[in-house]
Order: sequence, then structure tokens, then C-alpha cells
Amino acid sequence: MVKYYEDVLDRTFAALADPTRRALVARLGDRESLSVSELAQPFAMSLPAIMKHLDVLSDAGLIAREKTGRTVACRLTAKPMEQAMDWLNRYQRFWSDNLDRLAAFVEEDPWPPSQASSQILAATPVSQPAQASPSSVVSMRRRRKSTPRGPTRKS
Repeated sequence: MVKYYEDVLDRTFAALADPTRRALVARLGDRESLSVSELAQPFAMSLPAIMKHLDVLSDAGLIAREKTGRTVACRLTAKPMEQAMDWLNRYQRFWSDNLDRLAAFVEEDPWPPSQASSQILAATPVSQPAQASPSSVVSMRRRRKSTPRGPTRKS
């Protein structure tokens, strides 16, 4: 089994768990780099709140910040995202294999029933009720449980 750096994956997925941070990453994916004020522009939150989100993304290694004068530009970094994609692709292959096996199984058993089985069903007399399978368990109605009566107050 491949050894992944759990702390990197944990930080990556934790950073991407928030919808605002995912939106910031998506905005950075459209352009090579954006200033913090350009990133914050479409969001209805304060600049310090955006800075906190950018701190989380930066701590996870998903973005890099570069200061030029008074302007801070942000750009995506790929390394943590590549590790997360490797981890996700492993499970994508697992699910693809299982779903392929399920599809093959379903395709083996034709549905609706074939002509032969529908002819057998048509030849079965309708007037006879179907017999239930024998069971050793007896179904009984359960009595409703009630709580004991509470104390009464006499005047």
C-alpha cells in the first residue's frame, strides 16, 4: 500500500471543506495570480475574514502569496492537490471496478423476464393464493407500554 502523508492530506481536505475556500481556489484556477482585494471582491465578507481563509489555504500549501509593495498576490500551488488527487484516484478505481462488475451482473440477468418465464406465470392458476414460506417465528402484537401514573395532588 502506498504511504501517503496523512498530515498533508488532512490539511488539504480540511482547507477544501469550506465552500468559501473552494470558491477562492476556483477563482485562482481561472487566472495565474490575483491580488487579495481582487479575490475578495465577489464575496460578501470583510477583508480580514478573507485573509483568514487565505491563511488556511496557505497553511495547507494550496496557495502561495507574494508581496510586491503594498499588494499581496496569490497563486495556486499544485503539490498538495496532486497528493489528494492520487489518494482520490485510488478509490475512484475501486468504485469503477465494483460498478463494472455490478453492470456485468445486471446484464447477465435479463429484465423484464423472458418470454418463457412469462408463459409459465400465465399458466399458473390465478384463483389459488400463493403459499407463504414456512416460518418457526410466530408474529404477535406487542402491547403498548405505558409509563406509571404520576403522583396526583389532592386539594
